[in-house]
Formats: sequence, structure tokens, C-alpha cells
Amino acid sequence: MPRYKLVIEYDGTPFCGWQRQSDEATVQGAIEAAVTRFSGEDARLTCAGRTDAGVHAIHQVAHLDLAKDWRTDTVRDAINAHLRPQPVAVLSAEIVPPSFDARHSAIRRHYRYRILNRRSPAALTRTHVWHVPWPLDPDAMHDAAQRLVGLHDFSAFRAAECQANSPVRTLDQLDVARTTMALHEEIVVTTCARSFLHHQVRAMVGTLMLAGCGRLSGDDVADILASGEKRRCGPLAPAWGLTFVGVDYA
Repeated sequence: MPRYKLVIEYDGTPFCGWQRQSDEATVQGAIEAAVTRFSGEDARLTCAGRTDAGVHAIHQVAHLDLAKDWRTDTVRDAINAHLRPQPVAVLSAEIVPPSFDARHSAIRRHYRYRILNRRSPAALTRTHVWHVPWPLDPDAMHDAAQRLVGLHDFSAFRAAECQANSPVRTLDQLDVARTTMALHEEIVVTTCARSFLHHQVRAMVGTLMLAGCGRLSGDDVADILASGEKRRCGPLAPAWGLTFVGVDYA
């Protein structure tokens, strides 16, 4: 039974997240239904990082097992044919060893968060950016972000419903910078770690936004982290600004 590794991109706007639900549209449910239509098999996908409702992906990785040894381009094209017109696409498919696991074999996951920092709202990218109309200082945000890099207890940035066994995580990167696009209206937060807690990235971005407008200092952000108190964290940044951008494997 061959195992296929899929690289997937999707617009999370119409979906209630990645994970399959019986009564809601999800990315996993859409792809699994497409697999069943072309192969006749009731396959199940395992992904590198389950995303929340509204979160996007440009390089999600998943694996599935099929009884038949299909050509990889057939798997990719057939799934895509049955996904239309939903905003999901399989970018590539390849056969991998049975030991490969999209989730457990991952050694690092990468996310990007986009903030549109201007007075006027977004017209074309409104479902992909968080519109913050007041001025933000990306240098202050970046300096505060460095207080969160490293091995820490991230209880202050953890969702109440998070099911992780431990709040301790090692954050490898948390960078904040203005883009080089015209007018420099976008601020991008880039982060990576082996794994993240539920809502951790969005909670960190919301807190860094307060540092960007002068309501928090770098020391304040460090104190919030050390306190472990969720109530001291900044607002939860909206899901639609977040994109899963990649995953590393050994």
C-alpha cells in the first residue's frame, strides 16, 4: 500500500479549519471527498499542522495511503479535478516510505502573519490581512518579539482549549518587518518552531501589536511571558491574517 505525500495550498476563508467535521466544510473533508471520488477509497489524511477556521496555507503537507499504486501526477491532477471550484489545490504528490508521517516527522513549522498598517481598509486582500489603522512601529515590535524567542513556558499565549500536554515550546524565530512593497503599508511577522500551542502565533501577534503602538514595552512582553497569565496577553489577532507557509523534514 503506497504512501503519498501531498503539498497543498488553500484559502481558509470558506472553511471551518483543517480538521474534518461531520457538519461543517473543512479542508481535510474536501480533499478526502475528492480522493474518494477518483479512487473509490475511503482514505484519511494526516497533515503537518492543523489550521483554524479562516487560516490559509501555501505549503501544507499531508500524507495518505492508497491501496492502488497510482502515478503521482494522476493523484495530484485527479484530486484537483474533484476539488473544483473550492479554493484548495494539491501542488505536488510523491510516493514516500511508510515511515514518513506528515505530522510526526516534521522538525519545524513556519507561519507568516500579515498586518495591513494604513488608515484605509483592504479592498483586495481583506481576507488575508489584519487591518490595523493606527500607526505601528515594526522596530519596536521586532525588539519585543525577541523576548519570546527560545525555550519558554508559553501559557500566557495559549488558548484555553489547547490540548497540548505541555505549554513549553522552543520558538526558533519571531521576526517583524515592513515589506518592501510600494508605500510600505504591510507589516509581516515571520515565525517558526518545531510545534506551536493552539492560538500561540495569533496571541503573540496581538501582543506585539500593542508593543508597536507604544502600549507595551519589550520588558512588558517579557513580563507577560514570565507570568503565564493569559489575561495579560494582548488581543487575539484574527485568523485570516495567518498563513501556514512551510514545514521542514529531516
